[in-house]
Amino acid sequence: MGPTEISDISEQLATIESLPQRFQALKSRLGEVIVGQEAIVEHLLIATFCQGHVLLIGVPGLAKTLLVRTLAASLDLSFSRIQFTPDLMPGDILGSEILQSDSVTGERALRFVRGPIFANIILADELNRTPPKTQAALLEAMEERQVTAGGRTHLLDRPFLVMATQNPIEQEGAYPLPEAQLDRFLFALNMGYPSAADERRIAVLGDESARFLKEQRPLFDGHELNQIRDLIARIPVSEHVADFAVRLVRSTRPDDPSCPESVRPLLAWGAGPRAGQALLLAARCMAALTGDATPTKRHVAKLAPAVLRGRLVLSHIAAVQRVTADQIVSELIGRDEKSGSRQG
Repeated sequence: MGPTEISDISEQLATIESLPQRFQALKSRLGEVIVGQEAIVEHLLIATFCQGHVLLIGVPGLAKTLLVRTLAASLDLSFSRIQFTPDLMPGDILGSEILQSDSVTGERALRFVRGPIFANIILADELNRTPPKTQAALLEAMEERQVTAGGRTHLLDRPFLVMATQNPIEQEGAYPLPEAQLDRFLFALNMGYPSAADERRIAVLGDESARFLKEQRPLFDGHELNQIRDLIARIPVSEHVADFAVRLVRSTRPDDPSCPESVRPLLAWGAGPRAGQALLLAARCMAALTGDATPTKRHVAKLAPAVLRGRLVLSHIAAVQRVTADQIVSELIGRDEKSGSRQG
């Protein structure tokens, strides 16, 4: 091992060791602007360091747009907001080719004009308001970090994060997101109303949050985030933690022997293999941000609702009984813990 390698390793260790303190500073800054959403902020930051996409589900007026804008500003990343509407076309998102004449030679040629998707953080506002054809335009970008237009492939700069919002109340004129797209989100987060005390603080603050944001300097940049993402992916995971994550995912499938009899009627479809990958990546990140050397079952259990919430397809029986995906995940985790204690 040469001096350069030693230096690189020491720098990597220093980066990981400094993460918890810097994470808390970033979390506190977002907390100054977004009041009463501590769990949402924490999950959003975990997804950001993992470079995973997030679906924010909540009624209007909960500051979802302000949250994503604040995040982008705090990380010195380019930001683009796309308002999804029924008449939005794929070219409005990806970009299109235009015929342009050269001012010197007079020759005419096609030139690709980039769309709003060419940014580090994309706020896909009310994603379920646009038809499936336009929703599908995001699929390649979200998974492959590239877009294809005019027969050519255009790479997207890293980091590339899609933060999509969805209104759970108004369903008229909405298009449910396909399962293939939901599976591409690392987290699906439910934003609820703030407490009475937090809502009073929000009312008093008024526009102070926007002014506070303009005065702040970025705490991370894109290059750092790419390095951190690569380091997080290399954090070791013990066999029993990996087994727990895979076991939890498989138990969500109604035709799998590990799915409890009481849960099977409530599920139409369970989570796929990508859910296990998401669970372990997010657990690695959470361990790094909390100063733990390696993820534990506690990390996996805490992140499981956010990872699995959008990946479970509930049956009509669950709808009639008003059973939620979170309740099912909680029961599966509880059963696994009881089973482990009995075996121990």
